[in-house]
Amino acid sequence: MYVAFSFVAVQRRGLTQVLDVLEENRPLTEEELTLARYMLQHGNAEAHCFIEQLEIAEVTPWRCPCGCASINFQLRGHAPAPPGVHVLGDYIFDSGGEHSGAFIYSCDGLLSGIEVYGLSGNAPHFLPAPLSLRPLSSVNSQGGAG
Repeated sequence: MYVAFSFVAVQRRGLTQVLDVLEENRPLTEEELTLARYMLQHGNAEAHCFIEQLEIAEVTPWRCPCGCASINFQLRGHAPAPPGVHVLGDYIFDSGGEHSGAFIYSCDGLLSGIEVYGLSGNAPHFLPAPLSLRPLSSVNSQGGAG
């Protein structure tokens, strides 16, 4: 299990205390589970093999410093996946006139997370709706993102 400590400042009676807060892995939300399943169902040829891992996937407390909505997974009963990215499904989507991308990935056979990134602006601070995703390969074969 991934455990992280963060510091939280608490104001009490005019004094500020800094408290250690223990953060642990949490279950995927319904939105995260639906998105991950969709990305694997519509990903590359090997992506389907990772769908079963969603049953034991948890979201770690890690947060990207840029503030984007990317999430890391850890599988219950497994050590954290080592660093590395093997893309299982790569997509683009549009929101508010900005082009963005999202991919689901593994490392050493372990489902590892969902990364979101900006293409024409900042990385989104939200996960895309599954039906807003278009495979990146279809965009490349059509000659552009927009």
